[in-house]
Amino acid sequence: MAIAREAAAGSVMAAVGAQRAERRARSEDLLVSVHRDRIRRMEGSGKTAIARVPAAVSAADVPRVNRAAPDASADAEWRDRAAQFPLPYFRVMTDFTDKFGLIVGVANKRSLSWAIAQATASRGARLALTYQGRFEEHVNELSQGLDQPPLVLPCDVTSDEDIASVFGSVEREFGGLDFVVHGAAFAAREELSCPFAQTTREGFRVALDISAYSLIALTRGAVPLMERRGGGSVLTLSYLGSKRVFPNYNVMGVAKAALEATVRYLAVDVGPRNIRVNAISAGPVKTLAAAGISGFSNILNIYRDRAPLRRNIESAEVGEAAAFLLSDAAHGITGEVVMVDAGFHVTGM
Repeated sequence: MAIAREAAAGSVMAAVGAQRAERRARSEDLLVSVHRDRIRRMEGSGKTAIARVPAAVSAADVPRVNRAAPDASADAEWRDRAAQFPLPYFRVMTDFTDKFGLIVGVANKRSLSWAIAQATASRGARLALTYQGRFEEHVNELSQGLDQPPLVLPCDVTSDEDIASVFGSVEREFGGLDFVVHGAAFAAREELSCPFAQTTREGFRVALDISAYSLIALTRGAVPLMERRGGGSVLTLSYLGSKRVFPNYNVMGVAKAALEATVRYLAVDVGPRNIRVNAISAGPVKTLAAAGISGFSNILNIYRDRAPLRRNIESAEVGEAAAFLLSDAAHGITGEVVMVDAGFHVTGM
């Protein structure tokens, strides 16, 4: 009987192993299919692709790509094309080797934009970081901790001249651009603390200009550089105050609602150019921006007590989610607002 049980257990393990192997094979085929389609789109548009693969990849890896192509063994034409864009089937799709990114909105080490910079740089991305006015020293100091020295540039997102200067520098340094992170947001402290009906015209204009319109301006500047790379990804940062009323959030909630609508409209506008636009709606994190919200500590406590995960999020979790959305792994995702808030948004009470 013991022998029979062992034989049955062995059969079950073999079946499980076979299922896992099948799932891996399907994943590999999907990865290759995505990149094969990307290559064909680029060839069809007459654009030149920059092969984003580790230097160690050799011609011996090419047949692994071909294996997943329809009738690849007999398709000499496909083999020739694949040789121009070598990509091993096992490549991790969140690898950022040989990718270039622009990250706007880093203020200090607690910034969500900085968490995203760390997550993408650790995967191989070469970055350009922008700073606004008084944050130059902070950003320069932080940049020393990245594996590859970033391009550090001043940028006031309310200035079209500053934005044009940033993209001019990025073009000269990188030649193209794969992703942009928009982390700029601002509302005057008095606009957040006063009754919402007392919001001033100027305070409303400033909040919407910096927090929402700047995404349009940055995307517009990025499009030509992303087209050179066969497409790209734009990501911005939002908050649940765009949909629900939070105390002392006021005009910023309206700005975030406008920002999320902007994500959807931009996604439709630039999608035909193979450019994706998404947002992350993050739970509360102790950032410089959060310091301007009266009662923020109470918000943290409520999230911790009511979120399904019974905790607050860490900025690194936003960085990891961002790395996914900016990577080839999220190739089919655009126009989305992804919640990273320990599940708080699903609760009623």
